[in-house]
Formats: sequence, structure tokens, C-alpha cells
Amino acid sequence: MARAVLLNNIDHKDLHVQTGRGAHFGDNVMSALTFPAEFRDVQASYPIVFRRAVDGSFEAHALFGFQEGENLFLGLHGWEAPYVPLAIERQPFLIGVSGEELSVHIDLENPRVSTSSGERVFLAHGGTSEYLERINSTLLAIHLGLQQARGFLAALLEHQLLEPFVFDIELDDGAQCRLAGFHTINEERLATLPGKVLERLNRAGYLQPVYMVIASMSHFRTLIARKNRTHAAQC
Repeated sequence: MARAVLLNNIDHKDLHVQTGRGAHFGDNVMSALTFPAEFRDVQASYPIVFRRAVDGSFEAHALFGFQEGENLFLGLHGWEAPYVPLAIERQPFLIGVSGEELSVHIDLENPRVSTSSGERVFLAHGGTSEYLERINSTLLAIHLGLQQARGFLAALLEHQLLEPFVFDIELDDGAQCRLAGFHTINEERLATLPGKVLERLNRAGYLQPVYMVIASMSHFRTLIARKNRTHAAQC
């Protein structure tokens, strides 16, 4: 169970964070939250899909596998992709929001947290380490990105550009996999939008991320290839 507390240089003066990648660090996740400002980096390696959050709203996710607990980009030597989404990079830190004030929290139950090995969070005299400075920048980028994503997602819904999809695959050995519960861009609907609507979407900065999502779908071939290799190794 997570135990998030406000980070400070007194209670956490000896805190270290292990930055390696692996299932034992909790990286065996099917997907990670992302946002339009990150799509350019994400779409180079992963499919970008949409799913409903607990409150019923939509979120964009970078997809790593076909089932919960499966990350096909985790290998013997860590994360096997050139870019790791910021929602993964920020762990075990979280951002706290109180009005307009932002603060950094840390999950002390996260397996990355240590008192002896890994990156120091604070310097010996109590100052902020370079590592924590990077984390601060990462958390701020996530916070701003998710705020900006609200308008993007609202525009997709307004113009009926999201549609559910089911993805069925048959592995090389005949095993079957199904991915369901996600949405993608409705390309037929996009093609029928009037020019004025497309212009408004473009002026708002929303059209480019739409096409990045569409382009990212080609990485389902990458997931299938990785699934075949993983499945063969387990048989």
C-alpha cells in the first residue's frame, strides 16, 4: 500500500532512490498516463490509446502490453525503449496540489526508496540534489501537461473523434490475445470534419497530437513481436 508523505530535507535527509528498471521496482505495468505535450516522444515507441478514468473522464495512455501487469518493454537489461514516459520516470514521487501551490511528495513504500543505495535526494548539507531537480522538472511537466490535456480531450469528445476498439491477435504458436476497454481516434470521422473545424483544432494545437496518436498505432506490430518473443521464451 502506498504511503505518500510531503518530502522534506529533515525527515528524508538520508533518502536515496534506485533508478534502475525492472518488475521488482513496479515497472511491470500495462500502460502509463501521458498527455499531448509528450506525444511526440511517446509515439516513437508505443501505441497511444485512450481509456476511461475512475471518474468517467478520458485519459491518454502509452501502451506497453496486452494485459494488466504485462510490460513487454522490460527485458534482462532494463527498459528496452529509447524513451520512458514521464509518468514512469517520476516514481516514487508525486505532485501535491493545494490551491495554486504545488509540492513534492514521496511514496515511502515504493520499492525504489532506500537509505543506502541509489540517487541521493538531498545533499549532505540539506540542499537539493541534481536528481531531485530533475524530478521537480518532471513533476511540473506532468502537471502542466495534464492541465493542457483537458482541452484536447474535450475537443475530441466534442467532435466525436474517439471510438472504442477491440484488438485480437493470434501469436505464432496459435495462442490468442484480446485487448479491449480502450479507445482510439475515429479516422473516418476525422476525415469528414469541415475545414473550419480542422482549422480551429490546428490553431488550438490539437491537430498535430491527433495525427501522432494515429501514427503511433503502427507500434502494435512492435507489441505483437515482443509478445511473440516473450511467449516463446515462457513455453
